[in-house]
Amino acid sequence: MAHCVSAEAEKILDKEFPVLDKGFIRLVDYLGSDERVVQAARVSYGEGTKSCRENAGLIDYLLRNRHTSPFEQVVFTFHIKMPVFVARQWVRHRTARLNEVSGRYSVMKDEFYLPAAEDISVQSVDNKQGRNTAPLPPVEAEAVRASFAEGQRRDYSDYNKLIEAGLARELARINLPLSLYTEIYWQIDLHNLFHFLELRLGAHAQKEIRLYAQKLLEICRKAAPLCCESFERHVLGAVIFSKDEVAELKRRLSGEGECVLDERALARFEEKLK
Repeated sequence: MAHCVSAEAEKILDKEFPVLDKGFIRLVDYLGSDERVVQAARVSYGEGTKSCRENAGLIDYLLRNRHTSPFEQVVFTFHIKMPVFVARQWVRHRTARLNEVSGRYSVMKDEFYLPAAEDISVQSVDNKQGRNTAPLPPVEAEAVRASFAEGQRRDYSDYNKLIEAGLARELARINLPLSLYTEIYWQIDLHNLFHFLELRLGAHAQKEIRLYAQKLLEICRKAAPLCCESFERHVLGAVIFSKDEVAELKRRLSGEGECVLDERALARFEEKLK
């Protein structure tokens, strides 16, 4: 296989893409591009590449039919700075390799995530794990922000005093809050990156990690635009129907019979159709 270089990806190597108030994502290195996926699928040995349209068609076919191994030939290494609570969600994706800054070896920086006023809201009534879409009134939101900021200042001051008193770093850090920023090097192949993005770009993902996922996709488009276009069309823009839901679709198209779904299943089905 020929060495694959993406001119657009080369332009953004080591460039920081800001996320949240103090975070960022940086593309450190990459291996492969759209061309590498096509080469792997065709097991090419230098007989020349096909046209862009043919390559796009092949990539579409691979993605639609879940032929995932060619996408695993493309690998990215990212340097990511994020709040600890985002990192704890991030590491649930165990199909990557990562290394995180250690509070045992290093003194943690005085950097904490403070959400913007428009991102502060009450618990959602219909989503047990998320927030309401409507923000708190400005005065209430600023009061919450002030409370967050005061707690962060106090906790870091306590941490710093323990460090200066000579307490072991691995003990001094234990009361630091989840809003503390951490940094990781994260290496993942394109197939598993797409799985990460499918989940973390979803409406039910927490907003903060969604913003990181959006930036990852933006960066990924530089190295593998055809793959990302296919992913957005066939995965992000697609809906999966169950066997019963397919039966209901057929019933509606034929105009015959009664609904085959119970009340709860029907509600989920109607939501997919919106």
